Amino acid sequence: MSERNRGACLVCGENLTYYPQAVEMECVFCGKKELSHASCEKGHYVCDACHAKKGIEVIMEICQKTNSKNPVEIARKIMEDPYIYMHGPEHHVMVGAVLLTAYRNSGGDIDLKEALEEMKERGSQIPGGVCGFWGCCGAGVSTGIYMSIVTGATPLAGRSWGLANRTTAKALEAIGELGGPRCCKRDTFTAIRKAAEMTAKELGIEMDCPAEIVCAFSEENQQCLKKACPYHR
Repeated sequence: MSERNRGACLVCGENLTYYPQAVEMECVFCGKKELSHASCEKGHYVCDACHAKKGIEVIMEICQKTNSKNPVEIARKIMEDPYIYMHGPEHHVMVGAVLLTAYRNSGGDIDLKEALEEMKERGSQIPGGVCGFWGCCGAGVSTGIYMSIVTGATPLAGRSWGLANRTTAKALEAIGELGGPRCCKRDTFTAIRKAAEMTAKELGIEMDCPAEIVCAFSEENQQCLKKACPYHR
């Protein structure tokens, strides 16, 4: 069993504990002190930046090298890397990154390297755990960032502003309808699928999304919905 399969904590493998009120904690890797809603059962805390650092490097590398037009296929390849954990804020960058990559490879007119750097900067600002504490899954928000980047949306834009928000809304609605507990893989697949549909309808770019998505990570998720998840087989 790989290191990421031991459990939620990157230090000891114990499960995470979530707190209704934020508590000041110190990252065991970089020493940064900040307020957080989560630590492991033994008290270890890893900040979002340290948790996602290696994973984001993997995301950027794979996206810049692939010619695939299939965002789900790209995401699956990234997910197989040992630095992409079962859950974590790296997914908040991953969703938008694979969509940008498939968009460009499907004929979309963007500078992919520049777009990925912008996705990394924006997506890294979405904290872990916002799905439960803010009511907006980071995978869903990542689709809106993707749409914002490809359409050049700003707070003062017209149609592109609407498209970015509608993309986020459609992704979040689909994620919410499936219910919890959270699963970063399930939410990622769902967000990608809805964003690809919006891209085809509104921008005329057809990505090669599969008709069926099968998850290979259920054994790593202690809260897997099993048969209640549309991707479980």
